[in-house]
Amino acid sequence: MVDANNPLQVGIVVFPEIEELDFVGPWEVFTMAAKIGAPVNTFTVAWPEKALRCAKGLRIEADHDFSDAPHADLVIVPGGAGTRTIIMDDAFIDTLRDYLAAAKWQASVCTGAALLGQTGFLDGKRATTNHAAIDWVRSMARKAYFTTEERYVRHGSVVTSGGVSAGIDMSLWFVGHLFGHDTARETQRVMEYYPEPPYGPTR
Repeated sequence: MVDANNPLQVGIVVFPEIEELDFVGPWEVFTMAAKIGAPVNTFTVAWPEKALRCAKGLRIEADHDFSDAPHADLVIVPGGAGTRTIIMDDAFIDTLRDYLAAAKWQASVCTGAALLGQTGFLDGKRATTNHAAIDWVRSMARKAYFTTEERYVRHGSVVTSGGVSAGIDMSLWFVGHLFGHDTARETQRVMEYYPEPPYGPTR
């Protein structure tokens, strides 16, 4: 039960060479939802250290590393160029698996789906990822069934989203599902998230 006395705890995993919007998009959605009254607390959890540099050069310092990470009800695993390196770190994958297992919800953005795949959380599930990285992600999550025709896909407790900006859509879905459609619509309105890009899709 999510209420003011028991807020939803959202942990966003970050690591070197993470794609900026993959985690900042969900961060914006959940913190904006909190600003308008939704009972949600959002924090970042880093591997291996709190201070890191993202894929496009942004430098951040996370709230926690995994040594002091609080419990999360929802764990979001973003993607980015750094997934190609960190996926080879067995200690990270084992730690991430345990952190995901303790959560009620497991989610990914972009190539974060490859990390979910390595932890086993996509086994037998439908999922999506960045269309440009689909072959690599499939090779890392061989027991999942991927589509690139949907912005986000829910299968049980696992929700995956497509590349980069799709994490915003997924996060708005979570807000609507957990706190009601009116809260999600107000979050979207306050964010002014009504995408009308000057160029249409090229795929």
